[in-house]
Amino acid sequence: MPSLPVPLAAAVARAALALPDPVQRVLVRRPLVLDGQRLATETQLLLALQRIGGEYGLALRALGASRDDVLRQTKVAGGRQPIGTVRELTVDGADGPLAARLYVPSSRAGTQPAPTLMFFHGGGMALGDLDSHDAACRHIAEHSGVQVLSVDYGRAPEHPFPGAVDDCFAAYQWLVKNADAVCADADRLAVGGDSAGGYLAATTAIQAAEAGLPLAFQLLVYPCTDFVNRSRSFELFGDRDLYLTAEGMGRASGWYFPDDADRSHPLGSVLLRDDLPSGLAPAHIVTAGFDPLRDEGEAYADLLAAHGVAVTRKRYPSMIHGFFNIVGVGREARAYNREIAARLAEALR
Repeated sequence: MPSLPVPLAAAVARAALALPDPVQRVLVRRPLVLDGQRLATETQLLLALQRIGGEYGLALRALGASRDDVLRQTKVAGGRQPIGTVRELTVDGADGPLAARLYVPSSRAGTQPAPTLMFFHGGGMALGDLDSHDAACRHIAEHSGVQVLSVDYGRAPEHPFPGAVDDCFAAYQWLVKNADAVCADADRLAVGGDSAGGYLAATTAIQAAEAGLPLAFQLLVYPCTDFVNRSRSFELFGDRDLYLTAEGMGRASGWYFPDDADRSHPLGSVLLRDDLPSGLAPAHIVTAGFDPLRDEGEAYADLLAAHGVAVTRKRYPSMIHGFFNIVGVGREARAYNREIAARLAEALR
């Protein structure tokens, strides 16, 4: 069946997820409890609405259709988020200029240098873009008081590995050199992203440390860290129809890694690295309880800690992959995203 128009789908989602929790529990009928965790009722209801509306999980269709799916679904879940100002600009990529978008929160309306997060969007290295993560970037900027510079790196399969890795590091080098151009405080720069973007933030942080570039913090939201092995959470949730599936991950990673040998490259699967550079920026790693990527994200936190990197972590047991984009509907996911924003503000205070 055809999907509802975005404004109507968003209105239905807002109305359903605004219902009292007891009513939502009646609607979903049976809670999902797995691995000692209970899926948030509002998330279970949102997934049911998506199935009824004929929506697809991540990367479950051909490339163009999957890109459309991501943009549509993030618009439905993201709503209209307030922000001080938004500025379109370009930054350096590995092979030419990249589109970028600067989000300046209302609290930073002056001309003083501001803490700045360079943000890399998720979408399996192939599907997301500036627009798919517009609401999430507005939300984290406004609630943290940190300005956000979102970068539209080259996507697979047009730009296979290491295209996105190279683009993101080139973009960060541009930020370091041009901090004044975006009113960024060079002593309070961070990189971050969700899913594929978390992976790209991790590779950027590693390369920044190797190059001796300043970097104060890395915010990794359910990052992809291992494209070779299957974790316990992958086995538990990969076939559960919880938005991110084993099938979708296989398709997206195939677009990004046409040569399977690259999956074990030190900048391919960062969890498999034998060493990490000294001076690696402190990190905060966020995971979701019902996410196939949960365990590899937490294993990367362990790897960082084992190498002496200051790292904090937070698992949201009731959440699924993708909750970082749920900032316009419901209550629980939005509250958790405000916590993530607060952690960013604390790190760059």
